[in-house]
Amino acid sequence: MTDLQKMHNTRLIKQKAKELGFDFCGVSSATFLEEEAPKLEQWLKANRHGEMRYMENHFDKRLDPRLLVDDAKSVVSLLYNYFPAERLPEGEDDLKLSKYAYGTDYHFVIKDKLKLLLTFIQDTIGEVGGRAFVDSAPVMDKVWAKKSGLGWAGKHSNLINKQMGSFFFICELIIDLELIPDGPVKDYCGTCTRCIDACPTEAIIEPYTVDGSKCISYFTIELKEAIPLDMKSKFDNWIFGCDVCQDVCPWNRFAKPHQEPLFEIHPQLKDFSKNDWEEITEEVFKVIFKNSPVKRTKLAGLKRNIDFVK
Repeated sequence: MTDLQKMHNTRLIKQKAKELGFDFCGVSSATFLEEEAPKLEQWLKANRHGEMRYMENHFDKRLDPRLLVDDAKSVVSLLYNYFPAERLPEGEDDLKLSKYAYGTDYHFVIKDKLKLLLTFIQDTIGEVGGRAFVDSAPVMDKVWAKKSGLGWAGKHSNLINKQMGSFFFICELIIDLELIPDGPVKDYCGTCTRCIDACPTEAIIEPYTVDGSKCISYFTIELKEAIPLDMKSKFDNWIFGCDVCQDVCPWNRFAKPHQEPLFEIHPQLKDFSKNDWEEITEEVFKVIFKNSPVKRTKLAGLKRNIDFVK
């Protein structure tokens, strides 16, 4: 395939991604992540993943997309905004929910769009093999997005995009089609340490390194057993996820409200008081969180979190 054809195909894909509502789209070559291998190994050895044992699985596949898709040539990384126009109350007495969990589970919303993009590629360009990934397989999405020039890894380890901050989901298509890769962008964190200073549980142990097993999101979502008592009074009332490191990041002054109706706050959730949270029943939980990421904790997990921050 000529460079001209590759350029044409790359442009077509980026255009279609925009039409489907993705905010940014970048490309990198599907190769072994040589730089990441020792970092990942070290992170796992230091047990920074806590009880998230699945992080130890498929070590090789995490580092090489060609083990996930036969003859993979390109990783197409995409960003999808979830910053809300309206926020749930986050006062001193309010129980807090991470902004990404306000509406419908992003897995459903984005997976459908990714499949449409893959179908478009196959219909327009020809026989292209590939797979869509939304947090659903051993893919290092932040690394690929960084390689594709969609942003840089902040000191809180989340990807930051100069135009829109960091309140977005990252997903990718791994395909056996050669495209024109984008290069990485510069790190614009400078001397800022706001995320490190603000983390309630000191989970950002050094710039660019997060101890996942100390993160409020880990305790409230991933951990299935009792939350360690030495974390008492450090949760700042977060009962599902945590946005502190992103809320304090100066780059999020550029965050603009998303345009995805499915991410809107569930109407019943808007008027939820602390009392409503504390007395939530199975029936109410099923109605409000029917298609929500909050379903992951189940009612028992949510109640545990609510009791813990009481």
